[in-house]
Amino acid sequence: MDFNQENVTTIHDFCINRQRLTERMMELRQRRPASIVIPIHYKDLDNQALPNIIEQLNNCRCVDRIVIPLAAENVEQYRTALRYLEKLELKHVLLWCNGPNVEKILNQMKEIDIDITSFRGKGMDVWMGLGIASLHSYAIAVHDADILTYSIDIPLKLLYPIIDPELNFFFNKGYYARVNVEDRKIHGRVFRLFVEPLLDTMNDELRCNSEILQYFKAFRYALSGEFAMTSDLALNIRIPADWGLEVGILAEVHRNASLKRICQTDLGFYDHQHKKLGSDLSSGLCKMVGDIFTTILRILTETTQTTISIPFLHSVKVKYRRLGQDAIRKYYTDAYCNDLEFTRHLEEMYVDRFSEVIMKVGEDYLMDPKDVLMPDWTRALSAIPDLREQLYQAALDDTREYGVEE
Repeated sequence: MDFNQENVTTIHDFCINRQRLTERMMELRQRRPASIVIPIHYKDLDNQALPNIIEQLNNCRCVDRIVIPLAAENVEQYRTALRYLEKLELKHVLLWCNGPNVEKILNQMKEIDIDITSFRGKGMDVWMGLGIASLHSYAIAVHDADILTYSIDIPLKLLYPIIDPELNFFFNKGYYARVNVEDRKIHGRVFRLFVEPLLDTMNDELRCNSEILQYFKAFRYALSGEFAMTSDLALNIRIPADWGLEVGILAEVHRNASLKRICQTDLGFYDHQHKKLGSDLSSGLCKMVGDIFTTILRILTETTQTTISIPFLHSVKVKYRRLGQDAIRKYYTDAYCNDLEFTRHLEEMYVDRFSEVIMKVGEDYLMDPKDVLMPDWTRALSAIPDLREQLYQAALDDTREYGVEE
């Protein structure tokens, strides 16, 4: 527990009163309604976290509606998801992101040179969810569907600093301790073994206090998938369509909002279902690390005078590996004193593999610095003013057409 402030305002949980937050949000509900976007893959319906998330949300009456972007392969999967979500008592809309009605809209966008048909995954689903949610909301929270430690504290803490005019933040990022207290394990390897030492490496390599790197380092968990923002901000940022989503959003928020309107909030302990390292550099956590590194390289190219080159990548790889190994020693000490399970050999293996990703992905970036950013909603709406309404109607049409088996 600490009370330190960062370059962005940090809201600690010393003694946050859930009841007071709820009552205040209820007072403001008509003036500043709130939505939650929860991207779901069909396989999430089988995870052990979702039933509790639905139960908790049913008690979250200060939220106006839930928008659920769904990735499902066929009608049967869509119908299963629709039936499953009947347990959710709050007003909600299920958007079949890769269903025929949405695909039709995306193909119409392609005809006017806004082609996002090549994008697939969480980033694109979040983009569509934000668009629909912005139709009815002042503030929008986003979180994943596999949070094992979920409680209504999460949407309350994320949304409150946005909604209350006394605070009036534009963006709020959740942070937490990635520790499973019951299993006594420390998680979050991609952040603590890759992102943290990488940011320190980049800062050292640039030999200057890069504003964007210092901004990233101010966030206690930059990879948190739990955040909230105003609808206006949501319409004006470009987000990556891949695993660089969280870092990319932070960069876009930095570009579009004043630092004094950005905050982060303590969400306590957090655990979710975990990905494996991956059998090669293009799968599992290695794929995630690669997407994140590509996003960071693109951000450095855009915001600094950095020249990405093979010698630069070699230097980053060597320095990162050393700082990653130093991080292992620090986390081992913390785990040892707290009687948490910690295998140093396994952690070293992760750092070794992540360092390999740096060279592979860096070389790919030099050959083709492709843009994986979705267009911002402002641009999309300038071309198709009723695009959000079309997507919303597609969700309603899917429910009507496929909701009942023939």
